[in-house]
Amino acid sequence: MAANIKQKRLKKELGLRDVYAIATGATLSAGFFLLPGIAAIQAGPALVLAYLLAALPLIPAMFSVIELATAMPRAGGVYYFLDRSLGPFLGCIGGIGTWLALILKVTFALVGMGAYISLFLPNLSITPIAVTIAFVLATINLVGAKKSGGLQVFLVFGLLAILTIFLTSGVSSFQLVHFENFFAAGFDSIIATSGMVYISYVGVTKVASLSEEVKDPEKNLPRGVILALLTAILIYFLGTLMIVGLVPQGELRGNLTPVASAAEYALGRPGVILLSLAAMLAFISVANAGMMSASRYPLAMSRDHLLPRRFRELSNFGTPFYSIVLTLCAMVLILVLFDPMKIAKLASAFQLLMFALVCLAVIVMRESKIPSYDPGYKSPLYPWMQIAGIIAPFYLIFEMGPLSIGFSIGLVVVSSLWYNFYARDRVARTGAIYHVFERLGQHRHLDLDTELRGILREKGLREEDPFDEIVKRCLVFDLTEEVSFEEVVHRVSDEMSLRVQLAPRDIMGQIMEGTRIGATPVTRGVALPHFRTDRIDQTEMALVRCRKGVQMLTYDPLTHEEAEEVLIHAIFFLISPEDNPTQHLRILARIAERVDEVSFPVEWDQAKNEGELRDSLLHDDRFVVLQIKASEATRVLKGKMLRQAGIPRGCLVAMMTRNGESFVPNGRTILQDGDELTIIGEDEGMDLLRDTYLSNE
Repeated sequence: MAANIKQKRLKKELGLRDVYAIATGATLSAGFFLLPGIAAIQAGPALVLAYLLAALPLIPAMFSVIELATAMPRAGGVYYFLDRSLGPFLGCIGGIGTWLALILKVTFALVGMGAYISLFLPNLSITPIAVTIAFVLATINLVGAKKSGGLQVFLVFGLLAILTIFLTSGVSSFQLVHFENFFAAGFDSIIATSGMVYISYVGVTKVASLSEEVKDPEKNLPRGVILALLTAILIYFLGTLMIVGLVPQGELRGNLTPVASAAEYALGRPGVILLSLAAMLAFISVANAGMMSASRYPLAMSRDHLLPRRFRELSNFGTPFYSIVLTLCAMVLILVLFDPMKIAKLASAFQLLMFALVCLAVIVMRESKIPSYDPGYKSPLYPWMQIAGIIAPFYLIFEMGPLSIGFSIGLVVVSSLWYNFYARDRVARTGAIYHVFERLGQHRHLDLDTELRGILREKGLREEDPFDEIVKRCLVFDLTEEVSFEEVVHRVSDEMSLRVQLAPRDIMGQIMEGTRIGATPVTRGVALPHFRTDRIDQTEMALVRCRKGVQMLTYDPLTHEEAEEVLIHAIFFLISPEDNPTQHLRILARIAERVDEVSFPVEWDQAKNEGELRDSLLHDDRFVVLQIKASEATRVLKGKMLRQAGIPRGCLVAMMTRNGESFVPNGRTILQDGDELTIIGEDEGMDLLRDTYLSNE
């Protein structure tokens, strides 16, 4: 398994269903199947209210985690966010502490199965079973996130199906008398109980550590996590309501199998068996989700040199082999040497501290004003949401008592020692907080902006980015003579000034200044001069093909000194509105991505006209450009209405260009000679269009 291990990016295999299942599965376990009986000791029937109140402090942390994860979808979750915002010292503390807290949560879940297994096999030792399940889950995780994500989907949806049966079948046996003296325990006891059961919800954010493996994280992460939290709140509310309504308070208080007891009142002995099965699914689900999340922390920290390099290596399955093995070994040691039922709860205060820091991280990232910080989802009510998320956890930490606080302090001390004696001399980066300091006259760390730009490139364009439209209407220059770079800039500036409210000298000045300070990217014989201005309302672009090449002098972006002279065959000029810097960067990233593709130089060099030069930049297997010509296969379309053209099912004509003007056609548009159709759609339809109209070109 460990053979041929290499360092690379994790595979993007998790969809919305997987995100939802992992986040939900990490939440519905001990909090539902064990804690209600313990909560009843303090709050009585008001434990229902305590569970609702417990969800409130999580909301700011949830929104903050989602924002950070959509801006920086990388393995490591809380560690990565804290490292990149507050620096590697706090990142190291957050990484080691959260990793251990997750491991304790998983071992707690595995041992928690014992209470339900003992209902049927009272003499069976749970530790060997827990260790065996840990090995099985680690093996599944080793073969890929898709496999473990698939297991998670099965476990969670099976659990939800059984819980639905329980919630609906208990209505006939529901006793309102059990809710008498609802507030008898007092408000202070209810709040204290909320602090205790708060841990039930925290698992919903752990999927953030898997964000690097999520397909389309800007959509799937927010939707999956928010749906999971709503599901958890609904299940905890209706579930505890049913438990209190079915089980007398005298029997419920201190009961370690409260759901099974409630099921016996609703369904008899079959109900006990069914809900015990649900408990098994829940505990295995949270263990699987926890192992997936926990194993990504050593991977992320190793990438940043806070842990030995071995932990960043991936197996042939694309999984962090040594990180999973380390996580498994830690779980087995805790299961064999300690009592997870006692020590797992101590980690709750540390998790609350991390949530407060995550909220602070959002404030730091936003106030750093880094242009490449581009979250696909922004937390609402900023900054008040984050301020509440910083303050509320400390109140709950105080309620948890000295043991939990002491345990958290111990984790901070151990992590600090590791950073100072191992990691300090191996890292040379700072967090986004230095960009805040830079605004106040201090210094910043440019590598973070570079890293975020790389992430922007990986995430690609958003649906609202008008990239195709910009390219379709852009200026095109096809130069056959020898010219200097300055002459190219002069020509483009003259033409571009007719489109934007800038004089040619101003455009040329901005471009040349950007080039002199090293802000013009140059790669693979392509230059990308660009700038933003508040004098335009929409992005404009110019494409220049230099058939004989242009000698361009490049500059070091740090020293602004001359670096080298390079030969350029393509120049893409981009001018964007000042108020949308992240879209500007996404468009630049998309151009750079296309330039790096193997097909680009061939299509660029072989383009016969302006339209084909534009199309070489737009090239994508997801769309086809057809030009109606009398002498080619497309001649059969001339004179037909668009709806009669036989466009394959699942395909759409997104844009038509006629006489240099681009517009969106309708079904009654008559196709004419020279029309250009830009068609997007599913792979099967795209292949059919290529075979029909382009195969003989």
